[in-house]
Amino acid sequence: MKKKNIIIVSALTIIVFAVLAFTLLRNTDQTYSFETVKVGKGTISNTITATGTLEAIKTVSVGTQVSGVIEKILVDFNSQVKKGQLLAQLDETPLLAQLDQSKSTVDQAEAQVKYQKSTYDRYKILIGKKLIAQSDFDLAEYNYNNALASLKNAKSVYEKNRINLAYARIYSPIDGVILNRAVDEGQTVAASFNTPTLFTIANDLTQMRVEAKVDEADIGHVNMNQRVEFTVDAFPDLKFAGFVSEIRKQPIVTSNVVTYTVIIQAPNPETKLLPGMTASTTIYVNEKKDIPVLPGKAIRFTPTEALYLGYLKSLPESVRGGMAPNLPVAARGDQKKSFIWTKNGHEIQRKEVKIGENDGINYELVSGLNEGDEIILSLAAEKATATTKVAAKSPFMPQRPGQKK
Repeated sequence: MKKKNIIIVSALTIIVFAVLAFTLLRNTDQTYSFETVKVGKGTISNTITATGTLEAIKTVSVGTQVSGVIEKILVDFNSQVKKGQLLAQLDETPLLAQLDQSKSTVDQAEAQVKYQKSTYDRYKILIGKKLIAQSDFDLAEYNYNNALASLKNAKSVYEKNRINLAYARIYSPIDGVILNRAVDEGQTVAASFNTPTLFTIANDLTQMRVEAKVDEADIGHVNMNQRVEFTVDAFPDLKFAGFVSEIRKQPIVTSNVVTYTVIIQAPNPETKLLPGMTASTTIYVNEKKDIPVLPGKAIRFTPTEALYLGYLKSLPESVRGGMAPNLPVAARGDQKKSFIWTKNGHEIQRKEVKIGENDGINYELVSGLNEGDEIILSLAAEKATATTKVAAKSPFMPQRPGQKK
């Protein structure tokens, strides 16, 4: 019986020590860590991207309106030309022959008109005296009018051949540079169906443009004079600047994808950009520089009621007295207003702010805070338990060499 009592006392002692140990192990030192940032100035920008092709501002294809053999070519690739400068000349021999032939036809028509006019004048006098039949006079009048028409037709043919002879000399219509020469001396060109292109001239390569294809989902954000940056494969480390100068309303449908052409003016003073290069463009559809900004993380942060009350309890009474004992309901998420939590020493406070544009990362701060105010991005509670401390100093754990026991 005595042995049984000893066992019971021992069991009770173990239970008491276990309760005491559990109580001691429950004691925690809870700390709170903040992630904060100060209100500063930054840039809010929203962009869309598009791919386009570089072109000269004005490109002219120069051709010929007459067929013939190229006799002379006076310019080559990359030649600088002036408006009215002779570029090439066709063989004029067949054209001169046609002009001479049409001139002879005109001379014949003029002689015929002269003869028919004199006949008409004589018959006009005779018909007045009723010395000839009316039919003879009508025939003379017909022959005279027919001769006039033939002369007019012969003159038009002569004028056409004269113009064709002038077309045998190809002149530059603009000041510019020769981008392409499509013919060589001795080559025959035929202009029977369409005008063959002999030269392609760009007026000024110091001013270029990008024809960018913008998706239909983005075209509504593009406006005139918006800033543009773009790169080309030839100079991947360089960024070129431009601006939107034209938005074309004609849709382009490719494989059921609708795009619109946006023209971007691109100065090219060093002539590094060349026609035909592929440009990867970034259009700044909304941009505000050097304005107060707030991180989106601060807008989205709201402490839970438990976290807020726990932090209050961890503060000295002198600090806690000036803070609200309960988390305001509106701070849990008001869909119509924006709130920021600020930190001033140990004191944290919820403030209503007015925000403007955003780029998905930062928000424009319109009012509610001052530059330099410290705002909270996150708040976390950390626990250091007695168990952890005991385990860290357990005599049964192996010690590092030189470590104090």
